[in-house]
Amino acid sequence: MSAAVPLVEVTRGPFVESQHRGHAVICDTSGQIVRSWGDPDLTILPRSSCKMVQALPLIESGAADAAGLTSRQLALSCASHNGASIHTGPVRDWLATLGLTDDALRCGPQEPGDRTAMEALIRAGELPCQYHNNCSGKHSGFLTLNRHIGGGSEYHEPDHPVQTAVRAAFEEVTGETSPGYGIDGCSAPNFATSLTGLARAMAAFAGAREGHGTRQTAQARLVQAMMAHPELVAGEGRSCTALMRAMEGRVAVKTGAEAVFVAILPEKGLGVAVKIEDGTTRASECAITAILIGLGVLDPGHPAARAFGHMPILSRRGAVAGEVRPAATLVTGW
Repeated sequence: MSAAVPLVEVTRGPFVESQHRGHAVICDTSGQIVRSWGDPDLTILPRSSCKMVQALPLIESGAADAAGLTSRQLALSCASHNGASIHTGPVRDWLATLGLTDDALRCGPQEPGDRTAMEALIRAGELPCQYHNNCSGKHSGFLTLNRHIGGGSEYHEPDHPVQTAVRAAFEEVTGETSPGYGIDGCSAPNFATSLTGLARAMAAFAGAREGHGTRQTAQARLVQAMMAHPELVAGEGRSCTALMRAMEGRVAVKTGAEAVFVAILPEKGLGVAVKIEDGTTRASECAITAILIGLGVLDPGHPAARAFGHMPILSRRGAVAGEVRPAATLVTGW
């Protein structure tokens, strides 16, 4: 990765002990770069940050309405959830309405990130299942689309009609031909794009309005669902949920593995994409928080802004020893 710049620094006492270098892009609804750090042309795998793009064919095909999906289910289709009961229960019910069970999923089992759910499994002597996978909502959306189009059971395969529809939507909203894909943790293909392409896609979501064509209507519905149900998009204690709550339904944000983070700002018509070079989540959380503060949509005094924008580093006894904070690169020039 070339031209990465310091975006986040880690202090201990008066010393900057380490840095996280990376890249970030802000685009407007015309697809133009408003501001960037590092290399805006960097090719990345967006990982779970692009789940709202992967959900577009679910709505555009008519599958979501045919299945009577609610905004809560649309939020889950964009989620990387904790596997708490508020996530797994609705996913189980969703699949039941399709006449399907856990066996139909292709995302694989995963230990829930929610401690209560994990402890309940341990007490019951049960193993995690695919419902607990953080991507089970996305895969439920894939299955809903698959039933609508009459596709085969292996909906996660790159050449399956579900994934070819996802790729077409992805390339359209990024404005780029994807150079390829990697297999994500949930076994579905994850299509590559430039960081600018990802920010351009988020700006397209930001500018979308219901009633302005099939694509914009689908984009607007997904953004509204995410902002209305932040607890379903991630879960308690997670940055996506906390930051969206702090911005009170004005902005949608979504993290992805290996330190990707995006934001959709409908009121400002802007899309943001961040990639931290070393793949550290604490850094992408800090960087997106700083950018949201800089854009004037997040109160710097809000507890969520302080928690992720100036994350304290504690000693084993709980004393504040330092912090994870945005580098000067991110906080100047606003």
